[in-house]
Amino acid sequence: MLIPGFYFAGEFSAFDSYLRSQPHVEKIFRKGEYLWKPGHPYDCVQYYVQGATVFFASHESGRRKIISFHGPGTMLPGYHTNEFKIELALVVEALCNVRVLEFGIAQFGRMFAANSTLALAVVNHYATCMNRMLFETIHQDFNTSRVKLCNLLYLLTMNQPANTGLVIKMTQEDIADILGMSRVQITRELTWLRGQGI
Repeated sequence: MLIPGFYFAGEFSAFDSYLRSQPHVEKIFRKGEYLWKPGHPYDCVQYYVQGATVFFASHESGRRKIISFHGPGTMLPGYHTNEFKIELALVVEALCNVRVLEFGIAQFGRMFAANSTLALAVVNHYATCMNRMLFETIHQDFNTSRVKLCNLLYLLTMNQPANTGLVIKMTQEDIADILGMSRVQITRELTWLRGQGI
């Protein structure tokens, strides 16, 4: 059984050669740059070759809600042919230098239709993303801030990039942005956990 994850990488690595053989544009984004223009619907699918990004929703209050992190071998945004209003509030920011292969929606649609194995991988990736969203909606909303934090720390630990150990390289502000809590709440709960030897 799969558990929800906040870090997506490697889901499409098996298609690396195929993706490189298809018409695409290679792009490099520097740390802090956006992979598509905020406030606009996206019009491409990006396959991550190198680097990492944070995917978040930007609220008019200035706060952000981190949705997930993405690394090599994943695709973001996902392939679909609709324009959703929520896309205008979604942002993908490079955490370091990021190199992607970019496919137009029409081009990726042809690839999706022609390659059933790729299409199945896209559907499974959507299911994994939906599983993460459902976990947050169903479980996290009903839990205390301490349980929410413990669940997040567990999932982040279990879903770390290979060979990074138990260190979660994330600020308290990032954790607060994922959970939709204040940094003060996060600090209070982390202090309690440390006091318990956890």
